[in-house]
Amino acid sequence: MLFPRDAWWTALFQASPARLDACCDVTTPSEWPGPAEATTVDQDLDACRTRAAGAVLVDDEDEFALHRVRYGYPPDVVEQAAAAADWLTAALRDGAEPFRGRFLTWLDVVAQWHSGPGGGCA
Repeated sequence: MLFPRDAWWTALFQASPARLDACCDVTTPSEWPGPAEATTVDQDLDACRTRAAGAVLVDDEDEFALHRVRYGYPPDVVEQAAAAADWLTAALRDGAEPFRGRFLTWLDVVAQWHSGPGGGCA
């Protein structure tokens, strides 16, 4: 899971055989109340990429539209969330980092950790 600083999104990277290799939530920028704790507010929109075809989809636009009205999202939040969804869609489609391949190194590290003695458990 990636929680970039000062960005309106988080990313979950998944190893094979998961259908999606990357799934991003549009969120408020991450806050770090402690060294091992990040908090965000999910803005409903998701941008995901399929592993097999590399197709990019934006999900839950209807939910975002409904909640925008129901909860009275401020205009700047709506603008930032829409801009983040647009950026994520292009970055996933075009293979911009961190979605090109850098994440694969980290997935390998996690896989090795989980396959080592104790299976990653303390």
